[in-house]
Amino acid sequence: MPIPINHAKPIRISAKENAFNQLQQWIIDGTLRPEEKLNDTELAQALGVSRTPIRESLQLLEVQGFVEMFPGKATQVTTVKKEDIKDLLPPLASLQALSAELAIANLTDKTIKMMEDTNERFSQAIQTKDYFSALKIDEEFHQIIVDAANNPYITAMVANLQAHVRRLFFHNSIVLTTHSIQEHATIIELLKKRDATSVSQVMRDNWLRAIEEFYTREDL
Repeated sequence: MPIPINHAKPIRISAKENAFNQLQQWIIDGTLRPEEKLNDTELAQALGVSRTPIRESLQLLEVQGFVEMFPGKATQVTTVKKEDIKDLLPPLASLQALSAELAIANLTDKTIKMMEDTNERFSQAIQTKDYFSALKIDEEFHQIIVDAANNPYITAMVANLQAHVRRLFFHNSIVLTTHSIQEHATIIELLKKRDATSVSQVMRDNWLRAIEEFYTREDL
């Protein structure tokens, strides 16, 4: 019999992908603490997989800077350094700014609506001081634009940098302010106007302002 080809295919996640995603999330949110030693057997039991995908995931996490592996000794979670914000945010800001420029060519009414709805949820989280949710929703907002840019190389680089920024923000309890709500709204309006130059600058400023706010709060 002929095999149908025009049907929805289930998205399968391999054991390695699942293990990698979970371990990265635990490192980001502090479930696995900085400098904590990791035992692949215990992690395998916790995730219900064999040790092989755990070891492969740890190797990937080492490449990305989330763990350190000392052959024959131990594998441990890397430390969180506050000063890394000055190294992480400038390249991420540039990539996000470029994404905004590229997204203009692929904008749809659906994309605009998604950004507006997401910023509304972001605003509610800020107003109710649910800063943990605000950080996640802020990332959702920017991811919509990165997805609209439709550049796999930018997507991959942003994902790696964003994961480190997320970890840094969570561990240092960084609080997003109402300034971000208005900046998001401005970004949406500039995208509607197809103003690539202005939206690129606002996007970059949106990310870089976090450095100044972070150190201003540190001085208080």
